[in-house]
Amino acid sequence: MTTPASTLPLSGVRVANFGWVWAGPVVGQTLGFLGADVLKIESRARIDLTRMLPPFAEGVRDPDRSLSNHACWAGNGSVSLNLKHPEGRSLAKDLIARCDIVIENFGPGVMEGLHLGWDDLRAVKPDLVMFSMPAAGLTGPLKDIRTYGLSLTSTTGLDSLVGYGDGTPIPVENAFSDPYNGIMGAFAILAALRHRDRTGAGQHIDYSQQEAVMQMVGPAFMDYALNGRSAGPLGNRHPRAASAPHGVFPCAGDDRWIAIAVTHDDAWRALAAAMGDPAWATAPGLATLAGRLAALDALHEGLAAWTAGFDDYELARRLQAAGVAATPVLNVADLLRDPHWRARGTFIEVAHPLGFTETIYGAYVKTSRSAIEVRPGPRIGQDNERVFKGLLGIDDARYRTLVESRIIY
Repeated sequence: MTTPASTLPLSGVRVANFGWVWAGPVVGQTLGFLGADVLKIESRARIDLTRMLPPFAEGVRDPDRSLSNHACWAGNGSVSLNLKHPEGRSLAKDLIARCDIVIENFGPGVMEGLHLGWDDLRAVKPDLVMFSMPAAGLTGPLKDIRTYGLSLTSTTGLDSLVGYGDGTPIPVENAFSDPYNGIMGAFAILAALRHRDRTGAGQHIDYSQQEAVMQMVGPAFMDYALNGRSAGPLGNRHPRAASAPHGVFPCAGDDRWIAIAVTHDDAWRALAAAMGDPAWATAPGLATLAGRLAALDALHEGLAAWTAGFDDYELARRLQAAGVAATPVLNVADLLRDPHWRARGTFIEVAHPLGFTETIYGAYVKTSRSAIEVRPGPRIGQDNERVFKGLLGIDDARYRTLVESRIIY
């Protein structure tokens, strides 16, 4: 059973989302989960990259059938406007005048070039909250750089900390900074919206994606500031040498692994007992953290030889019961069948209006007061008639003319 949208926290809030690829969509997705009416402003004249990502529903390559798009744009609607045309930009302003929030993640100057910059928009909506999230902020020497999520892990120092411990960095594989920035950005908008509701004043939020992601290097930054040490790749070793063993170890099966961290001597004795107290594990030198750190490579080799004979889930449960921190290393397939994620509705099956079912993310924002209905990402222009005819009051004849001239496109 779903709860009416009118009971959700952002019911009645309207958002024009000019967001692109992944970060911008997740800002809108988060606000949409909270009840806002979020409208992606897009056009077939320049199709969003996420619409071109496979897999496609039923193998049909079409911008409206990308499952990646349906997941990352969940909660967003769609209005198709060709912003290359002056009348398209004029209609965008008409829509924004009826919105509370504008989202954009272009580089500095792009919105101004479209005559949709902050000064242009606050003239039509004085209490507007505008959220700009360029890579490096709206000012400064790097303001004009263009990035994707993967490059942000390089500009913020994160890539320098990832690797197997031989000193060679290995870039972070997934563009996790995109959804991270999307959720953080939504929080910034909520704060500005609260300020608007209390004071009546809108504001322009200058959100630097790399400054937000840079918070992830906090411990390494503190180590450098306090101790003069510049961290490098440590593999799976504990960054402060406060745990041994501390790593990921093979289990039975194809590419199955378990993560184990021993943070105190009692846990080490419990782990040794779980292994049957083999001679190598009961050596006096391993009784203390200092001794285990000194013999860490041999310790990890011995532990890996033992874990290789066990199922990862079964072994994790056994070690947890003994007081040892352990967890299976889940792959994507594991996520979909894991009992915890299933119980929380982390991934859900939805019916798409085009006639197929698909699995997408459930609502990661959950409230005690209301349930959230998750809709897959939109078809291009699916809300055109509702917005242009209903909200803006355009009559049928003009609407047809706008469609035929590819202004609504």
